[in-house]
Amino acid sequence: MKNTLKENAEALALRTVLGYINGKDPDDAIEKVLEWADKFDEKEGTVAKQRELIRRELGNKDGNWYKLVKSFWTDIDPSVRQRTFENFIINATILGGRRKAEARKKYGCNIPWTILIDPTSACNLHCIGCWAAEYGNHLNLSYEFLDSLVNQANEIGVRMFLYTGGEPLVRKADIIRLCEAHPDSQFMSFTNGTLIDEKFAEDMLRVKNFVPAISVEGFEEATDSRRGKGTYKAVENAMRILREHKLPFGVSCCYTHENYKVIGSEEYFDWMIEQGAKFAWFFTYMPIGVGSPTSLMVSAEERAYMYDRIREYRKTKPIFTMDFWNDGEYVKGCIAGGRYYFHVNANGDAEPCAFIHYSDTNLKEHSLIEALQAPLFSEYAKSQPFSPNYLRPCPLLDNKGALAKMVHDSDADSTDLSAKEDVDDLCAKCADAADNWKPVADSIWQKTHPGAPL
Repeated sequence: MKNTLKENAEALALRTVLGYINGKDPDDAIEKVLEWADKFDEKEGTVAKQRELIRRELGNKDGNWYKLVKSFWTDIDPSVRQRTFENFIINATILGGRRKAEARKKYGCNIPWTILIDPTSACNLHCIGCWAAEYGNHLNLSYEFLDSLVNQANEIGVRMFLYTGGEPLVRKADIIRLCEAHPDSQFMSFTNGTLIDEKFAEDMLRVKNFVPAISVEGFEEATDSRRGKGTYKAVENAMRILREHKLPFGVSCCYTHENYKVIGSEEYFDWMIEQGAKFAWFFTYMPIGVGSPTSLMVSAEERAYMYDRIREYRKTKPIFTMDFWNDGEYVKGCIAGGRYYFHVNANGDAEPCAFIHYSDTNLKEHSLIEALQAPLFSEYAKSQPFSPNYLRPCPLLDNKGALAKMVHDSDADSTDLSAKEDVDDLCAKCADAADNWKPVADSIWQKTHPGAPL
């Protein structure tokens, strides 16, 4: 679908408004953003609840959310801020949201908000418990493949792309080239941060539509013990470079049995904020891959600890946080399988999730829409949510047998690049975790959602 005249006119009007707001004093700008959102949505009312929440949170100038939003005016380059706001608010959310709704109706399948892509299987580190550490530099998606995938996604309203890996910045040149070719899309990346240098920061400042999420395991001892000696100092240097260039970035944290208390500590949250991170994404360790250790998995009590800590810090710390398991209540369960996102590995296989290495469709041979309509993703669409308790969102970690059933029913195959993993064996590794988490999750759910089904 080409942009309609109406879409082009509306986008121009919205960019004009954002440009006006972007040049204002931050206190005045925030108020204007709220006024503009109210006016824009007054007819459709599609995000009324969200607007009420935002207005309530930003109404307190001493609050953490106000401080976070204001920091985008004080800490971020104005041209980068403008492009980021345009891509998130206009292209991905407003105009893209309408296209996605049309595509869902037209094609009868899930249409994601973002697509995760492994441009390469290569990584310059060898982190304990990471499947990519075993893959090596065997597979790389061509620039032409990546460009075609972005174009297909744009046609159905998808404007957000998140690189995973491997280490995506092994492909720096092609990542920047894609940013240049698609200025109206927003690109992000999970990265170990060790390849961020002055030259790359200058490229980011030039293209304006790339934001890294740097993986950290805690402080120096915890990070270096899993990622290798010197990694923590390299990460701090990368963050310094990004701050000095006034570029937005975030942190990606994998919490394990060994580091969860550090990751959930106030000291660590304060460190992320002091480094300049605007967001933090939290993941729990998953034993993906043949022979991966289960000893790093958190217990039910440790997972509940992270649930409590992150919610507590949301009230007091000026950083946006998201826990991809414990925040299932906000998105009504699992977001994978194309519901909000899916994953493309370095071989081109369409996988439902970055942690679920099974597929029945390769995007080198099939279109994006064909992948979203294929049996495995269709099984996801008809099975979600996997539990009425949204604190148990995952078909692997939280709901025994759910993943295996979908893989078997769709005849999907293991896509692991080093050793094929039987889905029943994988599910068996997570069975005790699912059993132990259920009563804890149910207890929390009953307290926070009285009368809701379990």
